[in-house]
Amino acid sequence: MLYPHLNGKRVILASQSPRRLELVRGLELEPVIWLKEVDESFPAEIKGPAIAEYVTRIKAQAYLAELSAHDVLITGDTVVLLGEKVLQKPQDRDEAFQMLSELSGKTHTVASGVAVTTSGTGIRSMVDTCDVTFRKLETDWIEHYIDQYEPYDKAGAYGVQDLIGFSGVEHMNGSYFTVMGLPTHKLFQLINSLKS
Repeated sequence: MLYPHLNGKRVILASQSPRRLELVRGLELEPVIWLKEVDESFPAEIKGPAIAEYVTRIKAQAYLAELSAHDVLITGDTVVLLGEKVLQKPQDRDEAFQMLSELSGKTHTVASGVAVTTSGTGIRSMVDTCDVTFRKLETDWIEHYIDQYEPYDKAGAYGVQDLIGFSGVEHMNGSYFTVMGLPTHKLFQLINSLKS
């Protein structure tokens, strides 16, 4: 058994993202899904990758009081950073178009936070970053991408696992899974930190 210390535990994923579920399952974990509305805003003084970790912890905090002694909660959050600008999920087609136009031909940073929370250990979190370089994206290509893939539930208005990853990304420096929305290597560390 890969995680003997999780024997008798219930692993919970607090995310409606099918990509995060796929990535957690990639670590041979089979979580149940819990969903609730959580305010994902953050104070203005928090900058850069720390935003993703802050929101990840806020999500965990929202569930903490409801966890039983045998529950292990996983939360995560992803932001796209273009210089000082923070790109979260686009509200509509125009905002998605604007985001992808801004990312076109440039290198940006994707920051993904992950937290593992239990009633005994509290919230343990980490954040990981990956630099992603897009080729110059044509206007009609961006329009096709938005219409076909409707990336409104994705930070920065794109999913690296679909067309944009196949034909828009020129270079990545970091973990592909961090860009997908969950730094799986960090999650593995956090899960195993529960042994102690």
